[in-house]
Amino acid sequence: MSHRTRAGSEQELTFSDREQRDLAIAWVTLSVAFALIFAPVHRGEAVGFFLTMVVLSLVTVGVAFLLHEIAHKVVAIEFGQVAEFRADYQMLFLALMGALVGFLFAAPGAVYHRGRITQRENGLISLAGPVTNLLLALLFLPLMVFPTYLGTIGQMGVGINIVLAAFNMIPFGPLDGKSVLEWHKGVFALVFVPSVLLAAIIIFYVGLF
Repeated sequence: MSHRTRAGSEQELTFSDREQRDLAIAWVTLSVAFALIFAPVHRGEAVGFFLTMVVLSLVTVGVAFLLHEIAHKVVAIEFGQVAEFRADYQMLFLALMGALVGFLFAAPGAVYHRGRITQRENGLISLAGPVTNLLLALLFLPLMVFPTYLGTIGQMGVGINIVLAAFNMIPFGPLDGKSVLEWHKGVFALVFVPSVLLAAIIIFYVGLF
């Protein structure tokens, strides 16, 4: 998800105990929620298949989420911000409950940052997350040629990262796209349009989900 702004000063790239805990809990919870979508054990799927999907989700969904949030934090700190991730435990609970009925809306938390900042810097902080997901999709892409679990990881990694990038670039509410659009319409269009088109292809034509 996106970052949010508060007032403050400079900070080096470190992770507090609370932040590490929040990141770990959000990572695992999202992975389990996605596994419930892919392998609904509560609807009769084999436990072994569900556990396999949990592991696959940890290295695809989990990595996509984790690096998205860390990218926000890294860029915020580069601009002299105090930045830290906070999990939204209510939303994580809703993600699990939604997955049990076949619907998933994942809003696990946000990177909060504080300090003086320009609109351009705020836009770049927001942009860092979706761009990281698009780069991750490229890294997962070569794995798709393998007919083993590596191929499944590649397929999931490409699909999830592109969909996550497209979703976060929606210019609404706390999502990243709103800050990017307010900063620079051209940059917004350059990332938003291909992300949405690729996500639509993945969902409706390729059928990765």
